[in-house]
Amino acid sequence: MPTPLKHVKIFQMKIAKGKLEETFLDGSARITCPPELTPTPGQYLLAHADGSDFIPGGGAPLPVPLFSSLILPSSGFRSAPPLPSSWRPGESLTLRGPIGHGFTLPPAARKIVLVAFDESPARLLGLISLALKQKAEVVLVSNLQTDDLPEVVEVQPLKGLIGALQWADYAAMDVSRENLNQLRERLAGKDQITAKIEAQVLIRAPMPCGALADCGVCALTFHHDWKMVCKDGPVFELKDLL
Repeated sequence: MPTPLKHVKIFQMKIAKGKLEETFLDGSARITCPPELTPTPGQYLLAHADGSDFIPGGGAPLPVPLFSSLILPSSGFRSAPPLPSSWRPGESLTLRGPIGHGFTLPPAARKIVLVAFDESPARLLGLISLALKQKAEVVLVSNLQTDDLPEVVEVQPLKGLIGALQWADYAAMDVSRENLNQLRERLAGKDQITAKIEAQVLIRAPMPCGALADCGVCALTFHHDWKMVCKDGPVFELKDLL
């Protein structure tokens, strides 16, 4: 008698073609795709470039996670860097997604801090237009220079993180899994600050299976348990990480 299957998860995937229309000096790109595939801030797509994804001797390359930096008014989005060096403008892309939990901007938030802890703030920039629509003030905390920001966005270096959090009522952060402990150390002893605000953290990690296989590559220690960044995140509540 066959053994019954248990804990089977069925994922409803959206797979479609997109196109890499244009690349930029910062490593980002303008990508067109069907509207239903456009990732919200914090979500991602998995992508293969149909013309460049070839490995001599056979074998399939790992898919590339693409995060949005800006949603384009036409169709598609500007991706956050980096992109594979082999990808060229005009490439046809096979896209799957959007995948994962993105940021949730509280409607009542009026003082919003975006924190790029260790890299480009590009994955946070899509929140700016959403924040301005609800008449919120925005502070970007980053050590990297970012061009083309709205004039109303204040920019502070990372050393101003604690002061910015004291001011804010919502914070969105971006950090690699390898540097998560550094973020925890920076916030250690600041319970009064972190408890008074809503805060979410996008954790970057390799995500080759895109929430399909529980491969464990993106596993994250989570209160004596394990979570998978690709499907349980990539955006988590800060209070659950501290």
